[in-house]
Amino acid sequence: MTKNVDAIRRLFGALNSHVGNLPSMPGIFPDYPAPIVRNAPSCREIALARWGMPSSSKALMDATNKRAEKLEAKGRKVDFKELLRMEPDSGTTNIRNTNSSHWKRWLGPDNRCLVPFTSFSEYDTIDGKKVPVWFAIDESRPLVAFGGIWMNWTSVRKAKEGEVTIDIFIDIFGFLTCEPNVELKLVHPKAMPVILTTNEEDDLWMRAPWDEAKALQRPLPDDALKIVAAGEKEDPTAAA
Repeated sequence: MTKNVDAIRRLFGALNSHVGNLPSMPGIFPDYPAPIVRNAPSCREIALARWGMPSSSKALMDATNKRAEKLEAKGRKVDFKELLRMEPDSGTTNIRNTNSSHWKRWLGPDNRCLVPFTSFSEYDTIDGKKVPVWFAIDESRPLVAFGGIWMNWTSVRKAKEGEVTIDIFIDIFGFLTCEPNVELKLVHPKAMPVILTTNEEDDLWMRAPWDEAKALQRPLPDDALKIVAAGEKEDPTAAA
């Protein structure tokens, strides 16, 4: 995400900003902060949020069971309830099954957001190695957005941090995925991010009831994306 705050404000109609002088971000990684545009009581605002929504209770239960089994195998006594409460949850970056009760509670406009980006990567296997392949609308990397959701949460993100409550300045977010279009399918056959490319789509995502907004959980048309780089963890042209 290499555009500045003014560019985000102008394109997405965000009147307020809590991000200061936003630096260029040629690489954004899970559990790190990134700018989002969300609905505030009187207008849209730009805020920083940590990438990764809460994992499902089943995923945390399964992880805790595995950890408890390892501890018990070492002869240690386990307080399972406390172990579950303190189970590290690094977060879920992408949301696919919007019929899941885990996600339904956050699908309304109050929890929807736009996640601005200029390029994004998916891993491909090239010469036997996993390498990032970077996609954008075109070589100029114009500013567009993923359709995302955000919220507050109290959890253990990392064991060394312990239990934390993400505050208003560093909330958490993820974005929706869908079936891939032709370009993405060659690299990542399972899914692609939900990408919004017009002001009308942005407005629909931010304001409409879910019965209308869910139509945006669809792949971009074929040939709507271009491969702009490969092999680097950060978009090399964006970083230049």
